[in-house]
Amino acid sequence: MLNTIATQIKKHFRAPEVSAHCDGPCGVYDPASARIYAEAVLSMTKKILDLNPSVGDHATANTLSRYIAIKEEQAQKTKEELLILWTDYFKPVHLEKYPDLHNTFWKAAKLCSACKVEVSLDQATELLATVEKIHTMFWSSKNRDIAWVKAS
Repeated sequence: MLNTIATQIKKHFRAPEVSAHCDGPCGVYDPASARIYAEAVLSMTKKILDLNPSVGDHATANTLSRYIAIKEEQAQKTKEELLILWTDYFKPVHLEKYPDLHNTFWKAAKLCSACKVEVSLDQATELLATVEKIHTMFWSSKNRDIAWVKAS
């Protein structure tokens, strides 16, 4: 019965067709949030490596688990922010100026995944460096020279 009612409502009150160039056509993009998240990944990785889990006390175990959770969450957020820039902001015309654009973003996404599952200072450092490269490409595509400034 509910299906019949829903069908009748759809028939009599048709919704107009709409379209947009992306999920939310706001036009506001900035790699700054990816930088902040990537910095947190690096910071948490350093903190994890500085801990001594062989102490075996509950406080160290608790701190370690918190650092790991934060590192994984921040790596995922970095990935999400980068994928939005890659898929929503950058267009085919940008490939002419940045022929390594796709490879750079693919590498960054892979580094985010690696940083989630491993504790590697090299990978966390490389992730931040790759985000810096994306920062440079992004602002250059807007003909702006925006300094790379880290919070830490």
